Amino acid sequence: MKLLAATAITLSLLASTSAQTDKVGATSAWVQDSQAIRIARRGTQPSRQGPAENFTGSVRIDPLFQANAPARTSGSLVTFEPGARSAWHTHPLGQVLIVTAGTGRAQRWGDPVDEIRQGDVVWIPPGQKHWHGAAPDSSMAHIAISEALDGKAVDWMEKVSEAQYSAPLRAKGASADTGPRPRPSQAAIGDFAPKLAELTDDVLYGDVWERPQLSKRDRSLVTVAALIAMNRPDQLRSHLSRARENGVAQDELIETITHLAFYAGWPSAVSAIAVAKEVFEKK
Repeated sequence: MKLLAATAITLSLLASTSAQTDKVGATSAWVQDSQAIRIARRGTQPSRQGPAENFTGSVRIDPLFQANAPARTSGSLVTFEPGARSAWHTHPLGQVLIVTAGTGRAQRWGDPVDEIRQGDVVWIPPGQKHWHGAAPDSSMAHIAISEALDGKAVDWMEKVSEAQYSAPLRAKGASADTGPRPRPSQAAIGDFAPKLAELTDDVLYGDVWERPQLSKRDRSLVTVAALIAMNRPDQLRSHLSRARENGVAQDELIETITHLAFYAGWPSAVSAIAVAKEVFEKK
């Protein structure tokens, strides 16, 4: 009996030791696996439809990779059916789009719409309001790569309207990175008042208009509203044209004048409408 009892105790101790060894080995293997290369096989990550509150039309999102600390970057393959697009949105640390198929559209708030095609790489700077999607008659797929700030990689805004989506494309051959605008004051008054032209172009257009806190579209609306209120038709004429270039629609400008009739006075609004009619009929 004593021999049997001793044998049982010995076997129990061996089993316990073996179990502890197995746990140590498993823990060690898990630690090693956390540092290993990971391969997500095609088809193992389920697709999902782009949520209706953030997209217009049929959009499929295929997750590619998630941010693994300390990394903050994630990526997805997004496929847009013809006419489908994202809502307006921003990214706190910017975004890269790699167009993998088809033809699409991309636009920063206040800029013309740009066409994007297979093989194009699109960089959206941090905090810039923008949208992207397919062309009206073509699907488009892109890999979207973005980085999170404090756990957040995107801020969604309002949807892109049909008028915004259907706006004319930027002229072919024109660069999406337009750089500094032409120097309008130099052309207008440079020969007669060169210093005033220099100050206007360098300080107003070269500095203030380029500040990122307001888009050029918003700056145009503010400027047009001020010139209407002050009844400055000569300056308003050029700024109505500039507003159209900065993405403000004709009906939005007419509505601005109509709205200001009740705040800036009827004569100012009537004068502004006459100038607007002249400018828009030349387009």
